Amino acid sequence: MYKEIKPIIDFLISLLALLMIWPVLFIIALIIKIDSPGPVLFKQKRFGKDKEFFNILKFRSMRSDAPKDTPTHLLKDANTQITKVGKFLRKSSLDELPQILNILKGEMSVIGPRPALWNQTDLIDERDKYNANSVRPGLTGWAQINGRDELPIVVKARLDGEYVKKINLWFDLKIFMKTILSVLNSKGVKEGTNDQCEKETREERG
Repeated sequence: MYKEIKPIIDFLISLLALLMIWPVLFIIALIIKIDSPGPVLFKQKRFGKDKEFFNILKFRSMRSDAPKDTPTHLLKDANTQITKVGKFLRKSSLDELPQILNILKGEMSVIGPRPALWNQTDLIDERDKYNANSVRPGLTGWAQINGRDELPIVVKARLDGEYVKKINLWFDLKIFMKTILSVLNSKGVKEGTNDQCEKETREERG
């Protein structure tokens, strides 16, 4: 039953959130525009439900000439690409707020596996083993609160699969509450790369 009404709940939550925080979104957009040249929003091609593509929205936190299709934690000297305002936005996860629009459009869910980049076929293939590509990607998810950027692909995909098997209201509420704690602690966020990380994971900064 919950799986059937989850899209409706997502729509209502995203609509309410947009109505409540639009002044915050406006202020952030204004600060980004003042801080560095370039667009306010960053669009990126991602895998959605059933491996259909969509453009994810984020507040731009990097320079306009930064690589657009490389996971941030795999960039060498990533900190040189991130703007002053962007550092705060990423640490606080405020850069993810425009994804409320993706949820409102039905492209994403509040809770679900984080959407993979269009070129992260290794992650998508691994998720196929667990049927984790059959649900809408989320603003946050089970893997996000269990390691985020620090997780190898095989572990991340397995956790995404666990979520798909367990989807229910209470599980989503648990993930949502733990996400708040993770954001406050900046847990699992990684900027830049090292040799070991390059070998273990190629997922996006979520």
